[in-house]
Amino acid sequence: MKRINSVFNLQIRCLFIAVCLFVCSSGLTIGETCSADGDCDTGLRCETCAANGNTRSRCVRIQPMNPTSKVKGLPFNQYSWLTTHNSYALSGAKSATGSAILAPTNQEDSVTSQLNNGVRGLMLDMYDFQNDIWLCHSIGGQCYNFTAFQPAINVLKEIQAFLEANTSEIVTIFIEDYVTSSQGLTKVFNASGLSKYLFPLSRMPKNGGDWPTVDDMVQKNQRLVVFTSKSSKEATEGIAYEWNYVVENQCEF
Repeated sequence: MKRINSVFNLQIRCLFIAVCLFVCSSGLTIGETCSADGDCDTGLRCETCAANGNTRSRCVRIQPMNPTSKVKGLPFNQYSWLTTHNSYALSGAKSATGSAILAPTNQEDSVTSQLNNGVRGLMLDMYDFQNDIWLCHSIGGQCYNFTAFQPAINVLKEIQAFLEANTSEIVTIFIEDYVTSSQGLTKVFNASGLSKYLFPLSRMPKNGGDWPTVDDMVQKNQRLVVFTSKSSKEATEGIAYEWNYVVENQCEF
């Protein structure tokens, strides 16, 4: 009788372990149909992509390919770099002021997560606010408690940590610039520790010419390209005016 109980107890334990393993790893994998993010395994989302002919939601995780992994030795401007709009505007975030954010949001990942998942271009809206430089998704050139996400230095330090840990990567920042304080951008970049990575204005190509190669920029540790939307900053702070070097097409949805 004792032997029978031992065997029975062993079977119960095995059944418990099997059930636990099933529950703990029951998330749906990439490509499986789903109804909510919670249905999918860790790191996946439930999305619908009509452009691909998928009318049903499926678990997805898009990991972009590093463009230099396929073709090496090209100038920086001859690669396509994944860029996010309003990169700081995180869904569900609360303003660092303590206020609820009423401004539209654009991202579901932090800037660090974006960088770790292949994003190499970040669009940041910078404003004077509370005697500092803040990231705001605002209107009329003014930042408010309900449009302010966080001080810009927080995100710049995330970028600094990424560049320090990934010594062959290049990041581009596009600043929608509402900063009027004297040397405001220069001060916040210096404070973040990013200045040592800046690609200098003196090396920016003229008249649409090619940029240095990616290898050259990495070897010189000039791995941060920064553009501002305010033309005067090129003369006053040495930050490239975006439309002297960049073109953009119109896209409507």
